[in-house]
Amino acid sequence: MSVPSNRSIEIKNQLHPRNKHKYRYDFPELIAACPDLSKYVSLNPYQDLSIDFKNSDAVKTLNKALLQYFYGISLWDIPAGYLCPPIPGRADYIHYIADLLATTQEGVIPRGNTVKVLDIGVGANCIYPLIGNREYGWTFVGSEIDPFAISSAKNIIDANSLSSHITIRKQSSTAQFFTGIIKQGEHFTVTICNPPFHASLKEATAGSERKWKNLGQKSKAGGTLNFGGTNAELWCEGGEERFVIQMIKESADFAQSCQWFTSLISKKDTLQGCYRALDRVKAKDVKVINMAQGQKISRILAWTFTEPIPTKP
Repeated sequence: MSVPSNRSIEIKNQLHPRNKHKYRYDFPELIAACPDLSKYVSLNPYQDLSIDFKNSDAVKTLNKALLQYFYGISLWDIPAGYLCPPIPGRADYIHYIADLLATTQEGVIPRGNTVKVLDIGVGANCIYPLIGNREYGWTFVGSEIDPFAISSAKNIIDANSLSSHITIRKQSSTAQFFTGIIKQGEHFTVTICNPPFHASLKEATAGSERKWKNLGQKSKAGGTLNFGGTNAELWCEGGEERFVIQMIKESADFAQSCQWFTSLISKKDTLQGCYRALDRVKAKDVKVINMAQGQKISRILAWTFTEPIPTKP
């Protein structure tokens, strides 16, 4: 993509250098790619073209436009009430995973369908496989426990003729991550996961109310969660710390089935419990990759049970 021609050019230095969303959105070009976006675009108080980010329909349509314009995803939709992901942040995770894989490839990012990625909790939006396949040509298996999310993800895959690159597998147990998903003798290059952030519905609702307040609007009646997100997508008992620690424990049983295991970590305090769990399972190498998107700070926790391979300087 060329640098946007509108006057409000701003490089978002926090995003990964290869992230296609480093610049302000070029709304005329996005509207050309997705005409439905036009009804949501207007001048903001700074006289820049924008959308009302309090409007969930506008946010979803912006996502459709971004996926069409930047990644060639012609058809994308999610059921009402499901999580509408921020595309720039999701792309960052993929790019940092590419950098991680390059550390054992003499600094060269591996591309193509020999890289096999397991997305734990792929969701109704199927966003990580879409971006990862378009950016690097990787193949994906997405696991999911929610039958409606599975149906949505499969519809997106089929609508974009990606069934040879992305497959969805149903996870039947809420207590397992890899069991029932990774087949005997199967090997993945890396696993990715965006775990539930909150420890309870009450906490998730409070977080949503803070987001609405930051957007200058009262939360919707009944404490509606911010721009969708089912309970399983946003919270679980014990929050992300318990979720990731359980994943770490089970990963030891699949030590030879995957080169790298990774997970997003939203809360810095989560790391200490994860470090202790990784010591108990005797992980050979552990890395923390810091990320930032605007005011949101997060990180990727990565671990492996294989001996690190020295790379050329």
